[in-house]
Amino acid sequence: MGLRGAKVTYGGAFVVWATVLGPYWLAPVLIVTQRIEAPPPMLFAATFVHVLGVVLMMGSDAQKYFTLQVKRGLITDGPFSRVRHPNYLGEMMLHGSFALLANHWAPWAVLAWVWPGVFVPNMLRKEASMSGYPEWGEYRARGDGPLRARQGAP
Repeated sequence: MGLRGAKVTYGGAFVVWATVLGPYWLAPVLIVTQRIEAPPPMLFAATFVHVLGVVLMMGSDAQKYFTLQVKRGLITDGPFSRVRHPNYLGEMMLHGSFALLANHWAPWAVLAWVWPGVFVPNMLRKEASMSGYPEWGEYRARGDGPLRARQGAP
């Protein structure tokens, strides 16, 4: 069984791999096979964004897991106090850093497909689910958008 109780088929798994998971590997493959030598400032920026993205993605996943073990409900503290979808933002930072280092248009084309084609619909579904919580309206009103940092958040 897959997410939300749906059965995973071989064809469905292949389509997901062929359209999202496989193309995600394009940037790392280009970096390695093209022997890209980036200038130190670009290496620093890509490494910084990558590490920050991984920490944000994994930290918010861990916070969500452990918080929901104790108390069900809308999570509005930690990274969720600044950004409604820190998991997606972290993943975007991680893959964006690889695309930056690859210095090629193709990885950006993959991200231009995945981010609006996969992430946005998933974020909208998640927000529709979160809208059932009483504190959702206030939580949503505190920010400018699902991925933008909130000013003056606690």
